Amino acid sequence: MLKVAIQMDPIGSVDVNADTTFDMALEAHGRGHEIWVYAPSTLQLNAGVVSARAQRIEDIQRKQNEHAKLADAELINLHHVDVVLIRQDPPFDMAYITAAQILERLQPDVMVLNDPRAIRDAPEKLFVTEFQDLTPPTLITSDISAVREFRQAHGDMILKPLYGNGGAGVFRMKPDDGNFNALLELFEQIFREPIIAQKFLPAVTEGDKRIILLDGEAVGAINRVPAAGETRSNMHVGGRAEAVEMSTRDQEICDRIGPILSARGLVFAGIDVIGECLTEINVTSPTGVQEVRNFGGADISALFWDWIEGRLEK
Repeated sequence: MLKVAIQMDPIGSVDVNADTTFDMALEAHGRGHEIWVYAPSTLQLNAGVVSARAQRIEDIQRKQNEHAKLADAELINLHHVDVVLIRQDPPFDMAYITAAQILERLQPDVMVLNDPRAIRDAPEKLFVTEFQDLTPPTLITSDISAVREFRQAHGDMILKPLYGNGGAGVFRMKPDDGNFNALLELFEQIFREPIIAQKFLPAVTEGDKRIILLDGEAVGAINRVPAAGETRSNMHVGGRAEAVEMSTRDQEICDRIGPILSARGLVFAGIDVIGECLTEINVTSPTGVQEVRNFGGADISALFWDWIEGRLEK
């Protein structure tokens, strides 16, 4: 039996039929592992000891609103657990980075997934730019004049915040869109960080493919199709999941980036592919395992725990 601590958003509010972290916890509990959950805000670093105010899962089931029975919170020493899973959602801000820095203190005695230093060094929308030949034309800047020049060069484009998630703040700007200047002004007021300008990929109407990699190997894929009149394919803004087969190009992309993910300790990752282009590498809290299984794909949560148990046995 393993003692597992999961750093996550409140488990009581998850969707049991969609949430990847819940699915991982359910699988681990079914294997007899002891599961604790805690919020990143409860992390403590005191005299070199990392601890968190956590709750042990006494029972867990796939029954919405009755899915997790939790014991009272208590302070646990994270040096005494076998595995820590970093699974809270972005935003990828200083709080996220600080939590990763604290969790680094547990290594190498405790398995921390994904590797906190690797997460910290791989902001998802920046990391992907290391693979220029796989990605669409992309500009990251706070220089508004540079964004205007990018628009002149590429026309139809996407504007989005650098550290956003879940499709929030993603806008399509067509060449004749009169809201362009107003949107830039709004971004300047809201975000201190740079923004992203990216050439629009018409293939998004056919879907935004999420491919899940485990230790650098593709283990499942799902297609997310935008709702009518919508550019974003994220499920919680109306995107529809559908079965999909990996193409030769998809496998080429995975073969290229997979060894790098594995070498950095980014064991569980989800990449987004639109048409022939890689658009994101998600390493903080990738999702999609339930959708893959629901459409006849692999049970990725089971594969994930097989990998952990096998690695710890070694």
